[in-house]
Amino acid sequence: MKKRDIQPLNKKNLLIFVLTIIFSIAYIWAGSLWAHQEGERQSVYSQNTVKAQVETIVASRSTDIPISSDTVQTIKYVYFRAQVLSGEDKGAEVVACQIVDPTYYPVLEEVSVGDKVLISPNADGSSDAEWTMLEYLRSDALIILAVIFALCLLFFGRWKGLHTLIALVFTCLSVFSVFVPAVLNGENIYLGSVVTCVYVIISTMLLINGASAKSFAAGAGCFAGVAAAGIITVIMDKVLRLTGMIDEDTLYLQLLDPNHPIDLHGIVFAAIIIGAMGAIMDVAMDLASALNELKHNSPDISPKALIASGMNIGRDIMGTMANTLVLAYIGSDLCLTLLMAAYNDNILELLNLEMIVVAILQALAGSFGILLTIPLTSLICVGLYCRKKTVKHIAKVADGE
Repeated sequence: MKKRDIQPLNKKNLLIFVLTIIFSIAYIWAGSLWAHQEGERQSVYSQNTVKAQVETIVASRSTDIPISSDTVQTIKYVYFRAQVLSGEDKGAEVVACQIVDPTYYPVLEEVSVGDKVLISPNADGSSDAEWTMLEYLRSDALIILAVIFALCLLFFGRWKGLHTLIALVFTCLSVFSVFVPAVLNGENIYLGSVVTCVYVIISTMLLINGASAKSFAAGAGCFAGVAAAGIITVIMDKVLRLTGMIDEDTLYLQLLDPNHPIDLHGIVFAAIIIGAMGAIMDVAMDLASALNELKHNSPDISPKALIASGMNIGRDIMGTMANTLVLAYIGSDLCLTLLMAAYNDNILELLNLEMIVVAILQALAGSFGILLTIPLTSLICVGLYCRKKTVKHIAKVADGE
């Protein structure tokens, strides 16, 4: 058995890696310009929000608001002096007010000295302070966690971890710098989501594994799985007579521009195929990598045995990955699931509510995509890996070995 090339990048893959990065930068740049072209929807909510750190608590007062004949709601106003940490007023000391109102959610804990918060000018006169506290500053902690994750990825994954991190950055940029602005600008959601999926699959495979048979097999299998999920979604959208009005968030989307409303059917389609793409890509790469290792360690394995191994590995992956999709959607909408179960004891009516129907459709469409990905990826792997061996054998015979 030949020793593997343990170099992080050979010349061919280095060229592919660099070209993929150049193409990704060009795609993000051009796509962002296109998505932010003239006519883009303007933000409906904008204010001067800045970071600040609480220095002293100045005062507090409470006001009782009668809710009913025997119920009184207490609203507390906490005044504090804070130093502005960002924006044009950086370094200035201001007095801000935190309004603790149990009738509105979320109900934040009272501030204390040293807390970092977000404040904005008090434009609505909700208090007699110049600034109003909006939220605690949470983004800094998330950035630290993301940095720790990136360092762990580099430590454990080394070169492959670096490639994974770069692919992740480009994936996020393609979604938030191109796809989301394009949707808000009224572009075709179906086309935008398909282009996003195509870009993410190709760039991820090339950045992580280079232009190899393994990348091609995993990419082709992933394309097929995502396409299956998309076709099922389009068909079931008609069969189930969906409106796309799933919850209050979709209502707010409609109200952004009543004259040019966002296509809610397209939103459902995009949510399903983009959400399923990650799991399908994982299955395709797991299977392609496993069969590649099997072929490398057992070069004489027959195509029949290799495809049988692929199907057996795929069945094991399928069992857990289907659960992953279902549990991911349940977990993301757990509050909604609990509310629906608590306020509706009619299981028949519950299962026909559109928000529940779309959640089930997401899990089923993604699972169908995984089902198709497994056999197709196995077949492609057998064709590529076994063909490679055959070509080498012919070359040896021609050389008289």
